[in-house]
Amino acid sequence: MSTPEPKVASPIQKVNSLRGLLPFLRPHRSLLIFWLIALAISSSATLFFPVAVRNMIDHGFAKGGSIDRWFGLLMIVAVVLALATAARFYFVSLLGERVIADLRQKLYRHLLSLDQSFFERTRSGELLSRLSADTELLRSMVGSSMSIALRSGITVIGSATMLAYTSPKMAMYVLLGIPLAVLPMALSGRRVRGASKDSQDRVADANARAGETFNAMHTVQSYARESFESSRFNEAVKRSLKAARKRIGMQSALTAVFIVIIFGAITAVLWSGARDVVSGEMSAGVLGQFLLYAMIGGGSVAGLTEVWSEVQRASGGMTRINDLLNEKSHLDSPQHPATLVMPTKGALSLDNVSFSYPSRPDTSALQNFSLNIAPGETVALVGPSGAGKTTVFQLLLRFHDPDSGSVRFDGIDLKQLEPGFLREQIALVPQDPVIFGTTARENIRYGKLEATDAEIETAARSAEAHDFISELPLGYDSELGERGARLSGGQQQRLAIARALLKDAPVLLLDEATSALDAQSERAVQQALERLMEGRTTLVIAHRLATVLKADRIIVMDKGRIIAQGTHNELIAQGGLYAELARLQFDH
Repeated sequence: MSTPEPKVASPIQKVNSLRGLLPFLRPHRSLLIFWLIALAISSSATLFFPVAVRNMIDHGFAKGGSIDRWFGLLMIVAVVLALATAARFYFVSLLGERVIADLRQKLYRHLLSLDQSFFERTRSGELLSRLSADTELLRSMVGSSMSIALRSGITVIGSATMLAYTSPKMAMYVLLGIPLAVLPMALSGRRVRGASKDSQDRVADANARAGETFNAMHTVQSYARESFESSRFNEAVKRSLKAARKRIGMQSALTAVFIVIIFGAITAVLWSGARDVVSGEMSAGVLGQFLLYAMIGGGSVAGLTEVWSEVQRASGGMTRINDLLNEKSHLDSPQHPATLVMPTKGALSLDNVSFSYPSRPDTSALQNFSLNIAPGETVALVGPSGAGKTTVFQLLLRFHDPDSGSVRFDGIDLKQLEPGFLREQIALVPQDPVIFGTTARENIRYGKLEATDAEIETAARSAEAHDFISELPLGYDSELGERGARLSGGQQQRLAIARALLKDAPVLLLDEATSALDAQSERAVQQALERLMEGRTTLVIAHRLATVLKADRIIVMDKGRIIAQGTHNELIAQGGLYAELARLQFDH
């Protein structure tokens, strides 16, 4: 993903990025409230437990004391703690799942709304990493780390208060040890954050590498490059592992230093307390209570240290997700879109259009290009590769806006139309058909979601696809595999044509729609397309000139300009580029 070098964010700025989760928490207030109630009960039970132990030691073991009563109290506290902890875990875990489900849905919807220029500069594997790895970090934080942090924070405050109440002198010793415990965390925070970000970036790189390879598996295997791709992925994984090892090592060292400081302080305080018990200045129960509070408090601070690392990683993930959510489509939908007279006529016009792709700003795809297509007219675009033929399709579908000039549909500038409505008026059959990893029936139905099974079958028959679909194990309900892996190239093309036939739009864009068919199937499909094109505006990109001989008009393009136009015979008579192309293909 080609993005500018990010600025180094401060710890507060990075944690502030997690505010982006607040809108996703609000719809689940009830779960949040139940979690907080369970958290309050479990924390109270935890803090009450040392008091019960103290009374059990001082009174339960005393002569004439009721040991059963105090052990019964301990059991009640334990049961309350268990039930409240279970409830806290349930509510916060469910909250995490729902929040992240909402976040994933919003992120996915937002990505679908972005324009083609975004996907030209962004690797799909990296987007999948954001949808999976980064959201998983956030799920862990909301469903676990957030609860641990709040519980530990409450417990630390409660323990510190009770330590001061139990023995002010020993509490002062503990207080002196806190800066020593916090100092390593503060000093190493920036390095841990940097290591965490680097680790996540390397994981995203490995995922992107795998995604790219899977999408190009046909090429990989045809060149026998399995070992090469495996070694490249291994290198990406090694880099990821190296970054993870660095992060884990830093966090492990930080944890070890912290535990030594905390429990060293507890040992020193316990030694001081034991001397007071021996001298009779303190009861054994009070020392036991103080020790338990010190251990609870120390454990909670250790928990906060670990959670802080998780929060840093999650904040990095949320920063990247926020970056995606802040991406804006360059194709703004009009606030008050224009309306077309229905049914639409299908008149198309490009007026003095110049355009360069955002990824190739120095290369003009179209230069001062003007073309008017009347309703029902069939126009063919021919010319060498790079002439700008596909770019005309891209602009008509409003995948991009022209740098200058205008593109119109029935006399209305495309910028004034809602993009989704515009694209409903156009059926596209690309040169490389897209087949989804679902059934044949659902692939054809993609052209018209509300189509009946009869309509689907009629479209398949017209596209000469019915026979081979019927021969599949489950017929129309057969799974076709990812990207139509179980079909031949010609079968995939016919399925795409059936989808376009079913859409029955007033404008057809055919990008060499019969290129992958054998001669017999091509004749049958060409007849079906001719029937479909009747009364409809059709724009055909043709590399094989035999497919455009019946076009009303042939537009010859080169380097983003129109250099000639007319019928086949007229262009042959004129000579030039078309005549040369025809001579090469037809031996004129």
